Parts: sequence; C-alpha cells; structure tokens
Amino acid sequence: MAGTSTDTVIPAPRRDGAASPEAPPRRRRRPHDRSAYVFLIPWMLGAGVLTFAAMLFSLYMSFTDYNLFDSPRWVGLDNYTHLLFDDPQMRVSVLVTLKYVVVATPLKLAAALGVALLLHTRRKGRTFYRGAFYLPSLIGASVGAAIVWRLLFSTGSVVDRALGLVGIDTGGWVSNPSWSLMAVVALNVWQFGAPMVIFLAALQQIPRELYESAQMDGAGPWQRFVSVTVPMLSPVIFFNLVLEMVHSFQVFNSAFVISNGTGGPADSTYVYSMYLYELGFSDFRMGYAAALAWVLVLVVGGVTALLFRTSGRWVHYAGDEK
Repeated sequence: MAGTSTDTVIPAPRRDGAASPEAPPRRRRRPHDRSAYVFLIPWMLGAGVLTFAAMLFSLYMSFTDYNLFDSPRWVGLDNYTHLLFDDPQMRVSVLVTLKYVVVATPLKLAAALGVALLLHTRRKGRTFYRGAFYLPSLIGASVGAAIVWRLLFSTGSVVDRALGLVGIDTGGWVSNPSWSLMAVVALNVWQFGAPMVIFLAALQQIPRELYESAQMDGAGPWQRFVSVTVPMLSPVIFFNLVLEMVHSFQVFNSAFVISNGTGGPADSTYVYSMYLYELGFSDFRMGYAAALAWVLVLVVGGVTALLFRTSGRWVHYAGDEK
C-alpha cells in the first residue's frame, strides 16, 4: 500500500477475539552500532588476554609448584596452607603492610581534604596552587622521585639536620627501623593531589545556603565543618577511602627504592608486595607467589566489602530520608 512504511508491525489477533496489544516496533540496527563494536575489539582483546586470561592462569599457578623453567607440578592447597601456617616471613610482611595502610591512608586523605578546603576559598593565584599541589601525584610514583626521597631522609641529609635543630635526633629515617616506614608513608602522603582534586570538585557542589543557615543558627567554623561539610562530602570521602586503601595494600615502588630493595632496616619496610616480588622473580617460586597474590586479592576484596557494608551508617547521599 502506498505511503505505508515497511517497518510497521501489524499485531496478530488473539484467539479469544480480544484486541491484541500493539507490539513494540522492532529496533533496527544502525550502521554506526557496528562501528562502535569494531572500535571496542582492541580493548576487549586486551582485557580478555592481558587481564582475565592472565588472572585465570595465575589462579591455576597458585595450586602448582612452578619455577619458570620446569613444567608446573600440581600441589593442590599446599601453597595456601604453607603461607597461612608455616611462613613467618609472610606474617612479618603482613604486619608491615597493615601498619602502612592504617597510617598512610587517613593521613593522605586528611592532607588532601585540608588543602582542598584552603584552595576552595576565593584567593588570588588559587589556580596556580591547585596545579602545584597536584604535580606530586604525577611524579611521586616514579623511581626517580623515590630515589630523591631516600636521599632527603638519609643520615646527615637536609631533613635529618633540620630535625636536629629542633632537638629531634633520628639518625636518618631510612637507616632507623623506628622511622624508616614513616619515610615511605611521607612519600605517599606527598602525592595527595588526586584525592584533593576530587574533594575540590565536591566542595563546589555544596550549596552556600547550608553554610548561611548554619551561621545564622550560631554555628562556628568548626561546627559548620562537622555539621555541613563532612556530611555533604561523605560520599566522596568514602570513594577516596576505598581507592586509597586499595593503593596502600599494593605499595611497592616507594618501599623497594627507599630500602634499596632489601625491605630494611630490620624488615621495617618489608611490605607484602615486596615479599611477593622476591618470591616470584628472585627465588623463582612462581606458584607460591601466585598464591600470595590471590590472598592479597581476597583480603582487599574483603576489606572493600566491609567498607561498603558499614558505609550506610556514615555516608549520606542527597535526597536520603535517613
């Protein structure tokens, strides 16, 4: 029939004689949909081969005895039982890593939030300071920055002499077991630029009317921060907390370079990832190293799930009646 579209779908009559509801028109696939899938092919291949296939292979390796040269030998759960019950060095690395996570994560978030509050005010040159404070996040994870950091906190360095002027004699943080981990923590805290930018973006979304209402009720700066800023920023605080916690569990470069690859002095910087690296690439115990890696995945996943489970008590979203 002239003027009738060929894509029109005519509903079939029902057996009981009632009018059938009009069927939804069939969506025609457009040419640019196929183009999108073509452009996604490289990413899907990379994710499948370099990520998911590698994860499955490492999971298989964790149940074997493999040294990179001989064929893998199936040992079942021996790797996991050994690392959980018969590996004192693993327990040392776990304690060092937990200490690092507990200290470095809140300090970095506190520094990021504090600087974000300062840069949020309307002051001259704030754009320059935002870029300057973000710059360490770009270079802080490099090996060169870690080498410079090691020199700054070594015996007789600038930091050592400056602390000596105020009566604090540490003998150099890098060579002191009581302070060496704090040098690694300081390097991580120095890279607060990324969470700072996220906090800045969230601060700009807080309505000014909330601060004005709190000020009219007699709330001071600290009360406005606790009653307005923190609740409104709680989703962003939670987001940064999860990200920084995951990164802290995976710390490796800074601890490896600052300790000169030894984890010393006295295993004070011997983090979990460094132990995993030495097992896999120094001792060639790839099967056992893979088991360590999967235990780390399970621990990080468990801690992340715990944070999500408890977030309902302190994270407040816009429009939440609670």
